[in-house]
Amino acid sequence: MSKKIGIEQSLTDVEAALKEKGYEVVMMKTQDDAKGCDCCVVTGLDSNMLGISDTTTGAPVIEASGLSADEICQRVDQKIH
Repeated sequence: MSKKIGIEQSLTDVEAALKEKGYEVVMMKTQDDAKGCDCCVVTGLDSNMLGISDTTTGAPVIEASGLSADEICQRVDQKIH
């Protein structure tokens, strides 16, 4: 069963990299979109606006700011495996 990763809409390069690794990727537009995700990736710019945090979702939240798509994939792998 594939793991479900929520990402912010602006992270299209991350979306492609995660799908290539076999993850199910969902776009997060609201806090509710993060529910049911095994991990969430945010830009850091809107994370406060969306209210997405590990306490809200129950899943690890990775801030993508300053990281490449490959680095983000590595962090996702570490958080959920």
